[in-house]
Amino acid sequence: MAFDYAAWAQRFPALAAQADATQAAAYFSEATLLLSPRARSPRDAARRRMLLNLLVAHIAQLDQQVAQGNTLVGRISDATQGSITVRAQMEGEGASAAWFSQTPYGAQFWAMSRRMRLARYVPGRPQPALVWP
Repeated sequence: MAFDYAAWAQRFPALAAQADATQAAAYFSEATLLLSPRARSPRDAARRRMLLNLLVAHIAQLDQQVAQGNTLVGRISDATQGSITVRAQMEGEGASAAWFSQTPYGAQFWAMSRRMRLARYVPGRPQPALVWP
């Protein structure tokens, strides 16, 4: 599966304004380290394309936040104004979920990819392992 910048830019115009085709292709390469672009069926290919586009958006958003100097990670749990205090936390989440929850795109990916992280056991027959990173 090849990266389609035009389709990605149409779906995520705010991010596309900040990331050109070359940058987005690099984000896609990073995304394929998390989710393989190989699909078993046409329906699976459409699903993977959607998930990969969300991953590209997530990585692009993280990159933009770092470029803007915003390196705060987590949900803001406390904020004061006098002498400026901000606290962030990621309680109750596993390490993977916490990383994805840093952006709305990552949170959406995490929710939509849930079925890929669940094991299905059918007793009585050997089942090939479907490994997901």
